[in-house]
Amino acid sequence: MPDTVFLDGQFVSRKDAKVSVFDHCLLYGDGVFEGIRLYDGCVFRLDEHLDRLYSSAKYIALKIPLSLEEMRWVVLETCRRNELQNGYIRLVVTRGVGDLGLAPWLCKIASVIVIASKITLYPDEAYTQGLRIITVPTQRMPVAALNGRVKSCNYLNNILAKLEGNNAGAPEALMLDAHGYAVECTGDNIFILKGKILSTPPAYMGALRGVTRDCIMEMGKEMGFEVREEPFTRFEIFDADECFMTGTAAEVVPVVNLDARPIGDGTPGKVTMELYDRFREFVKKDGNHLSEALPEPERLHEIWAQKPE
Repeated sequence: MPDTVFLDGQFVSRKDAKVSVFDHCLLYGDGVFEGIRLYDGCVFRLDEHLDRLYSSAKYIALKIPLSLEEMRWVVLETCRRNELQNGYIRLVVTRGVGDLGLAPWLCKIASVIVIASKITLYPDEAYTQGLRIITVPTQRMPVAALNGRVKSCNYLNNILAKLEGNNAGAPEALMLDAHGYAVECTGDNIFILKGKILSTPPAYMGALRGVTRDCIMEMGKEMGFEVREEPFTRFEIFDADECFMTGTAAEVVPVVNLDARPIGDGTPGKVTMELYDRFREFVKKDGNHLSEALPEPERLHEIWAQKPE
């Protein structure tokens, strides 16, 4: 467990890391977040994660009180203070303290929380034997309701789908849109391989533009595959040679069965496993290392001096 958490300009103990019951993230899920991985002292693609965080915040008109440079220092320093070399970072920006009404403009300053800890999403056998997943009735929200590119703290749509999968005994679940096209799983992006074509649903359908997803697409091209962002249905998944999911916590995990139908020969695909091996090596060198000597922000302790209680 983490011993030290960054909270609004201070590094505090786990037991003292508390937010107000009037924070709009607690009351309404009003905030954005990022999940980031740390591999051998390298924070994988930190800049890409921060870019996505600030884009999500801009979409919901949430002003982050730290600059990109300041936030980068905070993330690295939180890992250092917890003496981590490998782990998982949860970066959360909430709307901040307001009242019981919806009005976000009454929240005077956003809260910033950084947690550096450990995470294990799937057991080892998921990577060696693959996952059996199902399609759930809860549909992915259309982009007109909430654009899937926003990594919002309101994850109820995904949680409902996760519950349905769990109730059916499945460790993960596929979510479709209103037209029957695959969008993503409850916490991961999905890929299929057919011949030399590697496909994943486009972000405009409501899928998150995952950092791991983008990395795998780059690797697929380097391996000589035609990589496409295109709509597909369950038919294409059933008919695929291979299928796998990607995500910050999941990394690259093979899917061998959907809705009681085997995919390919029903075992983890050769290409999937090669992508997993390549990814595990690549992550150790693409990002920001904890040894980087970034200057501590001078105004860090002043930003939240007038924060409402």
